[in-house]
Amino acid sequence: MPEKPKKSLDELHASVSVPDTQAGFFKKLWAFSGPGALIAVGYIDPGNWVTAIQGGAFYGYLLLFVILLSSLIAMLLQALCGKLGIVTGMDLAQATRVWAGPKYVLILWFVAELAIMATDLAEVIGTAIAFHLLFGIPLFWGVILTLLDTWLLFVLLSYGIRKLEAVVFILILTVFAIFAYEVFLAAPNTTSIIRGFLPNPTIFTAKLEGYDSALLIALGIVGATVMPHNLYLHSALVQSRNYVRSDRQHLREAIRFATWDSNLQLSFSFIINCLLLILGAALFFGHGVQQAGHFSALYASLQDENVVGHIASVTLSTLFAIALLASGQNSTITGTLTGQVVMQGFLQLNIPAWLQRSLTRTVAILPVLLCLYWWGDREDVLENLLVYSQVFLSLALPMSMIPLIYLTSSSKVMGEFVNSKPTQILAALFAALLLFLNLLLIIGLFTS
Repeated sequence: MPEKPKKSLDELHASVSVPDTQAGFFKKLWAFSGPGALIAVGYIDPGNWVTAIQGGAFYGYLLLFVILLSSLIAMLLQALCGKLGIVTGMDLAQATRVWAGPKYVLILWFVAELAIMATDLAEVIGTAIAFHLLFGIPLFWGVILTLLDTWLLFVLLSYGIRKLEAVVFILILTVFAIFAYEVFLAAPNTTSIIRGFLPNPTIFTAKLEGYDSALLIALGIVGATVMPHNLYLHSALVQSRNYVRSDRQHLREAIRFATWDSNLQLSFSFIINCLLLILGAALFFGHGVQQAGHFSALYASLQDENVVGHIASVTLSTLFAIALLASGQNSTITGTLTGQVVMQGFLQLNIPAWLQRSLTRTVAILPVLLCLYWWGDREDVLENLLVYSQVFLSLALPMSMIPLIYLTSSSKVMGEFVNSKPTQILAALFAALLLFLNLLLIIGLFTS
């Protein structure tokens, strides 16, 4: 086996103690819980919001099944990430470098860096728009303020990874509580919600004149769900637990609880995405669908009594903006951390962590600032930029997903922990489905 590189996220490596193998289930689960929360935020970032709410506004509860399918695919891929990191002691970037060889490293690194920039782009835009909606801060200065997120990450990490995980989970709970409250006030149709989780062939034919088809929105939900940066980050974060890496039983247990952690947290993000779609359906389906296109339009709609009726209030719109800010903050923290993982993993550069994270964030905001400088302080320009960033993520996904499936399916890499044949087949099918849907999404976006 090739020589292993230096430890991933060296300052966090094995920094969290875990109980002995004789400890109870819930005590162990608590010790291993945390990395899943940092991963889950990638599935409820601002880039997913408009698509989910539009899906509900245009087509009611029809696309809830699509969210369910997306979440199941995500759970499998993230479980493979956790297993790769635990068994090999390397994150996905490091393992790809070791097993692919130096010939392809620069190409893979470049695509991964662009994917992180595209991911960070959505978080920066969402956060800047939230600042604008809440405080009236011009978008340009809202983008500049997102630079502070990097320093917030430094402060949180100085107290340890557990503190960072706790803050991220509190922000996720904030988003959940806000949308659960708004959905409760919107009083959706429970029977229709249940039916929405069942496959419905009308997904392929439903089309409102002047709007995206149900299929195109479904492709957007699925195609933008699995983010490349999450695959790199998860395989690094699971190594923050201090288990015995030379013992087969400890490795098996670490894999088990890392999978429990990611599945539970992704189930939570699945619920939040469902709440977003249900809110769009309850408030906008059948009337005022044109209001569901942009963050500012959604914000205004929650204040418009003609759209939301008796539940209209400044409180609802303010809560929406707060949830957007919390989501943006969460995602920017994890996106910046991933930049360090990718740069160290692929290039093995000994650059200080603070410099790596600062560079990642600075490069990410440059396209946003250029757009604002060129076209002015216009939210529609930023949201169009957000859409194109999601398209690029669809193109970049194979560069991380295919190596992940290949490595975890190789007995040479994983030894006795190699994927079972059913898992290999399922992962290959899911990968083929994602690639096919991403292709359709890209074609649809440029031909609609």
